[in-house]
Amino acid sequence: MQDADRTASLMTPAKLAQGLRPQAPVSPAAWLDRMATDAGHQHVRRLRELCAELQGHAGKRDFAPLASAISELAEALPRLDFGLLQQKGGLLARLAGKNKGAVVAFASQYDEIGAAANALAEQGKALQGRQGDQASRTDLSLLEFEVEYRAIEKIIDQGARWLQDMRNQLKVREAQGGDEAAQKQIREDTQRCELLVARLKALRALCSAAQQSHQQAKEAAARRASVVETMQKTVSARLKDWRSAVSPLAEAARDGASPSAGISLEGAMDCHRDLQLCVKQAGADSAQLQAHEKALAESLDVLGEQLQATA
Repeated sequence: MQDADRTASLMTPAKLAQGLRPQAPVSPAAWLDRMATDAGHQHVRRLRELCAELQGHAGKRDFAPLASAISELAEALPRLDFGLLQQKGGLLARLAGKNKGAVVAFASQYDEIGAAANALAEQGKALQGRQGDQASRTDLSLLEFEVEYRAIEKIIDQGARWLQDMRNQLKVREAQGGDEAAQKQIREDTQRCELLVARLKALRALCSAAQQSHQQAKEAAARRASVVETMQKTVSARLKDWRSAVSPLAEAARDGASPSAGISLEGAMDCHRDLQLCVKQAGADSAQLQAHEKALAESLDVLGEQLQATA
């Protein structure tokens, strides 16, 4: 078996490839008619189904609540005024009178930030749950998606070889001449070649669009996983450190007492700054993820229309 034939026999569907092989010197009219209209049809149809699946998965992803929670925490964090703890002796002195009112305000600010942090933590857990449920199904769809458009690429290669063979045969037949019936058959076969050329051109454009959508889907999946990991590890860790450092100050302010020994105002301020930077980065990552998801949705919409037109 020659390499080209071996490749064709491995194609999906193999029966289609075998059934469309020209048998020289017999006229290629029958198999070329079929190739011109059906080349890659089964794979195009399956790609269309998979594209719809990916669109369905995308429709279930909503990152707006997460982005909103990140934004609310980012807006709340700068309101924590450590300067209140430094007025007239600050928190390290016994709290009374106006000074006490100032540090109680600090405790209230801490509570507001804590509520925003809790809301973000809930969104992070919800995102993790959705990601775990959808990721495996999306991965399977993407895997089959690639298999299908790669199969179309093989059909395009095989079709191009068949087309070259056909044109070579037509040249021989034209050189041999013949009666009017033979000339008519040559003209019909030439027209069928043009139909096949158009079909292969459409399949190439489709494969290019499918490859682009597949790459965008993979990148979006990787970014989703990255955002989930950031929420699970980096943001959660920073929030934990922040609570450990700032909570004793807030409780002391609330109770009107001096903080326990070893509590560092400078350390709390450092943790607060680290959390602000972390939340800012999480917001940027979330915005970038939403942009990727929008681009992916648009790409799948265009691909869906192209698949419908090519089917």
